[in-house]
Amino acid sequence: MGNLFRGLHSLNLDGKGRLAIPARYRETLETDHQGQIVVTIAVDNRCLWLYPWSRWQALERQLLSLPTANRHSRRLQRLLIGHAQECQLDAQGRILLNAPLRRYANLNKNVVLVGLGSKLEIWEEKAWEVRRNVWLEEEGLEDLNDSIDLNTLPL
Repeated sequence: MGNLFRGLHSLNLDGKGRLAIPARYRETLETDHQGQIVVTIAVDNRCLWLYPWSRWQALERQLLSLPTANRHSRRLQRLLIGHAQECQLDAQGRILLNAPLRRYANLNKNVVLVGLGSKLEIWEEKAWEVRRNVWLEEEGLEDLNDSIDLNTLPL
């Protein structure tokens, strides 16, 4: 499975829409996944999901095995697979994000890369700050306890 992605990184997109992947993630992506990545839209927020190739392949197989007669399955397939962009790390450890993906997540110059274990999220910096504050201040951690017993986690 390789190393898990964790942490928060403030980064810049260059004028062509390229994103330099931090060295600590780049090593894992190059060693364990030959620098192959898939980026797609997130279905729960206006950000992007970045998957190492092998993890994307497993997810894609699951998505394709969903019943096509089910409209929710088709919608999920259209959104995730339909927006999926294959990327290869270049010699400088960058990936090029296509214009439709950048528009979906409102990415301009300042972005935040968030490690979530098996994938990374790419957020527009201000959108990340707003969303994080909502999660912390308005929704609070107490709401999580309705579905997750926080007492079982070493927080």
